Amino acid sequence: MQTSEEVEKHVPVREGDYGEKVATIEPGGVEYIALKERHGKPIQMFWTWLSPNLEFATVFIGVIAVAFLGLNLWQAATAIIIGTALGSISHAVLSSWGPKFGVPMMVESRGAFGFLGNILPAALNGLTASFGWFIVNSVSGAFALQALLPSLSLPFWAAFLVIVVVQVIIATLGHNLIHVFERVALPLLGTVFIVACFFIFMHGNYGFSPTPIPGGWLLAFTAAFGYAVGWNPFAADYTRYMAPGSNRRMVGFWAGFGVFLSCVVLELAGAVLVTVPGTDWSGIPTAQLQRAMPDVVYYPTLLCIAIGAVAANAINIYSGTMSLVSLGIKEMGMNLRQRRAALAIIVGVIGFIGGIAFQAQVAPGSKYETFLLLISYWIAPWLAVVFVDYWLRRGDYGDESMFYNTGYNRWQGVVAMAAGLVIPVWLFANVYPLYVGPIPTNNPDFGDITFIVGFVITAVLYYVFNLGLRKKTSATSAAVGSRN
Repeated sequence: MQTSEEVEKHVPVREGDYGEKVATIEPGGVEYIALKERHGKPIQMFWTWLSPNLEFATVFIGVIAVAFLGLNLWQAATAIIIGTALGSISHAVLSSWGPKFGVPMMVESRGAFGFLGNILPAALNGLTASFGWFIVNSVSGAFALQALLPSLSLPFWAAFLVIVVVQVIIATLGHNLIHVFERVALPLLGTVFIVACFFIFMHGNYGFSPTPIPGGWLLAFTAAFGYAVGWNPFAADYTRYMAPGSNRRMVGFWAGFGVFLSCVVLELAGAVLVTVPGTDWSGIPTAQLQRAMPDVVYYPTLLCIAIGAVAANAINIYSGTMSLVSLGIKEMGMNLRQRRAALAIIVGVIGFIGGIAFQAQVAPGSKYETFLLLISYWIAPWLAVVFVDYWLRRGDYGDESMFYNTGYNRWQGVVAMAAGLVIPVWLFANVYPLYVGPIPTNNPDFGDITFIVGFVITAVLYYVFNLGLRKKTSATSAAVGSRN
């Protein structure tokens, strides 16, 4: 692997001067970040990944575990902690790659998949982030805004529009503003949610003992994993501006810890909220918060749910558009800065229309749990490919020109991922009533282990397909050297 200075001679380097500017559109798109533009400290990853999870979609993971899967609080806690820990650890590892490679996550993914093969994970990520999470979070924020301002009698479309416009503006301006917004939002979000959680935990019934559905623990575990791991395909997008000499272990630690802490605390609060007397989960979910806390806490919490939706979706829109750009979309008469910004606006418009049409809020019957399972199905095989590839290459991608070489194509990654997606879904998927595979049909206690089986199948296949890659990389590394 060559030095960072040498890499700049072989790859497209991001255009323009950006530095630490905030009130300007980020120049460029998915190009390599030059050394002169590198900035940031590992600790900023803590608030960058803490703030986006301080929202109601996170709380509802715990609600699902107890209210719909029938777990008691201790069963829910283990499912939440273990599932979140797995997704947070992988997020930490991927985040640590940003300073080293200086490219977005879905561009680094080209190293394993090749230019054309990478269309599969990049397209899935673009759809998941730009439209799936966008609608879920935005609609939840809009409902919270309506409940916060009852005297205004805001129609849904108006409240939804406010949320969408704010988050699209932040995502359009780009990387630096997102980091600043997450940092500025944290004191308010953190303080209010800490107080709200205190009241929830204080009023919980810790002897609550419902009857779990068959496989309920595994379903809750997969939902918690799906939520945390959903951030993984974005990881390097927010660390690629850091200097190659940054402490990458601390970069990874703060990113992973931010996800873990926020998800575990709010998801546990959601589980306990179900046990608070008077809650009714056949109605509006956010309204159930009022059963656990006084109005002086409830209404600020609604405000923070709306702000949290913006914090989450600024990241979803930005990284979703980065994934769409990484597909190789042509300029259409626009430079990269204009193209990325235009895509962010287009995503906002389409998401607004979709949200109005479907109102896919986080609520019973919204199929939110189905969405979380589907996320885990495709991200786990993708992780298997990028992790095994990184290990086989010893983290050495030469001068990184392969990330931008449209002629660099590999069948191994896309075939392994496709097999790790199709086979486990066919056999193990438990997305009732959409599809239930033969194994959970005949063995209900299996719950849903699709993502585990998918990861293993993909990892094994990709390793077998690339038996000669590690030996070849070792010889190259010895001759060229390696960048830490």
